[in-house]
Amino acid sequence: MKKLKIGLIGCGGRAQSHMSSFVKMSEDVQVVAVADPIEQRRMNAAKMFGCEHIYRNHTELLDDEGGNLDALVICVEPTAHDEGMELRAAEMGIPFLVEKPMTLDLDLADRVAAAIEAKGLITSVGFQDRYQDLTDIIMAEMPKHKIGGLVYGAWVGGIPGVWWWQKKSDCGGQLVEQNIHLVDELRYLFGEPLSVYATASTGIVKPGVNSWKEYDTDDHSTAVIRFENNITATLVSGCYITGCRPRCGLYIVLEDIIFDYRLRNNLIIETPKETRDIRRMADQTYTLDEAFIKAVQTGDKSLIRSDYSDALKSLKLAFAANKSMETGEVIYFDR
Repeated sequence: MKKLKIGLIGCGGRAQSHMSSFVKMSEDVQVVAVADPIEQRRMNAAKMFGCEHIYRNHTELLDDEGGNLDALVICVEPTAHDEGMELRAAEMGIPFLVEKPMTLDLDLADRVAAAIEAKGLITSVGFQDRYQDLTDIIMAEMPKHKIGGLVYGAWVGGIPGVWWWQKKSDCGGQLVEQNIHLVDELRYLFGEPLSVYATASTGIVKPGVNSWKEYDTDDHSTAVIRFENNITATLVSGCYITGCRPRCGLYIVLEDIIFDYRLRNNLIIETPKETRDIRRMADQTYTLDEAFIKAVQTGDKSLIRSDYSDALKSLKLAFAANKSMETGEVIYFDR
């Protein structure tokens, strides 16, 4: 099978997991170009792969290498996405994998999606929970039971240290930047939403005291998302915790079965007859990366569990929740 020539745009924290995957896939992948505005990061990435094509930004990389690449992997902060990145890659016909959130500009995202469709491109978005063995188990078991009930979801912890996370204008807020993983997992499990209502609160985190002075995002938020089949999910996000680790994940309570998905760790399944505790065995980022590489090699789009167009629906759901926080209104979705 063809060995793919890959370009990396962004070589920071999240990119490291993808880079580890590509080291393990050396028979199928050759990273031939890297770009990052921070010299140490781009040089470290180049050294890892013996790569001689090293750039400060995506524009330089695409100018020089675009015609030679089989695929791109894009891992940049939310505000770094611009028309010269995914849109240009799509127009050049380069398949790409991009980390979430793909952008904070929904108009740009719509134009990227249209360009992808026009080219028939293979794309993937880094919603890694879809690729977990634990998710596979839920998906296989759930149809055997009565659907309908409540879902409690949470992603609660402290404030990540990256500079752009503490300003809502730079990250979209915790629901858009971080808990969008569980927003997407809900869509994967239960389909498209009917409505969302959300609230948010500030005042616990003190800017300049236990955060950066520029901190202006929500300390916590709660979104109530209704799906078909009498499923209502309550999804909470919080970044005010210090010194302890609350449980995160999804607690799915159907009529005759409970799925207690503990975020990327284990799954407890409870029925009237038994209780099972199943540990996560697979590295979901590797599985995601492997699916993307094989899809590009073979042209088989069915290997991708979250392409750009589908991921855009999760992004729009998260932004709809933000709008509800701002307006106090229930947001309804067209069916």
